[in-house]
Amino acid sequence: MEKKTIKKQLIKNLFITFITFTILLVLFDTLIYNLVSSTLYNTVDEELKIGKESYSDRRNEKEPILNDKKRPPVPLKEDDKKRKNDINPRLITIERDSNGNIINSEEILILYSNYSEDLLFDSNNLNSIYNISISGFKYRCINFSLKDNDNISYVQLLVNVDSENNSLNNLINVLIIGSIIVLAVSIIASYFISRRTLNPIIESYRKETEFVQNASHELRTPLTIIQAKQELLLQEPNSKIIDKSNDINISLQETRRLNKLIKELMILAKSDSNKYKLEKENVNIDKLIEEILNPYIELYSADRKIKLDLNNKKDYELDKDKISELLIILFDNAIKYTKEKDSITVKTFEENKKLVIQVIDTGIGISDESIDKIFDRFYREDKSHSRETGGNGLGLSIADIIVSSHGGTIKASHNKPKGTIFTVKI
Repeated sequence: MEKKTIKKQLIKNLFITFITFTILLVLFDTLIYNLVSSTLYNTVDEELKIGKESYSDRRNEKEPILNDKKRPPVPLKEDDKKRKNDINPRLITIERDSNGNIINSEEILILYSNYSEDLLFDSNNLNSIYNISISGFKYRCINFSLKDNDNISYVQLLVNVDSENNSLNNLINVLIIGSIIVLAVSIIASYFISRRTLNPIIESYRKETEFVQNASHELRTPLTIIQAKQELLLQEPNSKIIDKSNDINISLQETRRLNKLIKELMILAKSDSNKYKLEKENVNIDKLIEEILNPYIELYSADRKIKLDLNNKKDYELDKDKISELLIILFDNAIKYTKEKDSITVKTFEENKKLVIQVIDTGIGISDESIDKIFDRFYREDKSHSRETGGNGLGLSIADIIVSSHGGTIKASHNKPKGTIFTVKI
């Protein structure tokens, strides 16, 4: 069931990512095509406008166009020759009389003789640029009128845009080929991206499943013991309390264990749902350590060497209750994994403007395999020993939550020749 769900989600993510890539690619291709097309045709249109202005200027200094198919040649002045040299050679000029008949057919002989039927003209379409096709060749065209006294004539300017069209067609081919390659790559990229985005979900799902299984096991064990002991008491209702004190004591121990476990599970649940709130205040860390740990020191100093090496008298913005819980967890952990004549040292100092708390013990230590896992939930290196000491593998996980919520770090390292060092930096 889990694999099917993950596979289904992977395909869904792959599809969504691929569609997103495709949409972005189409938008990009459209933008490129429109930009290049606009740039090419804007240049042509500018040539037509300049040609129109240049032609109008020249005609103002010449004789009017007659309403017949031929007009007498006009001798060019020196200024006219200069202007003629400035005319764009790409422009084809078709002069028409008031009826739209071509009157400069000799000047456009090749175009006129071969494609006269395609040289369409509309006297109502003036001063606007449009496209025209002449026997398969593409042109951009503009029509404008000239008025001299009562005579009206027309001029049709054409620019061949086959090279621009070829460039756009080549661009389309390049965009299509490039898009196919990019889409093929995007499918592969989408798979890896989808797989990568699913990894945290898969890991979270795995941890959640493991957490539920472990929590169920941890809850079931004390409940089973309590139930068994209560059933034994019911079997002998006339027994005295003193005779059943051991069973009652075990029930109370398991009840306390159960209560502690539920409290820890609630802390983890709040952390997972981002409801783990801090109430910070100015806290003198050395005074707090003395206040919290002195009762424990009095209790355990008979068989262990316990030392407070406090060298930080500063106040810090901390959640006093949660830091107190952190200290108890670390000190309690050191007590559990040390024996008689072992030593425990709680040390404070400042390093790079950070508060540093170290709990150093000479106990049984942690293996290399476990040192990176001890902050995982329900992780216990020695489960039988943890059961004896009442551990359930959640204490250090909660310590990690407390430290990280303060923006700090906690790590464990080996204390040579034996033991463990827990270092907290906030």
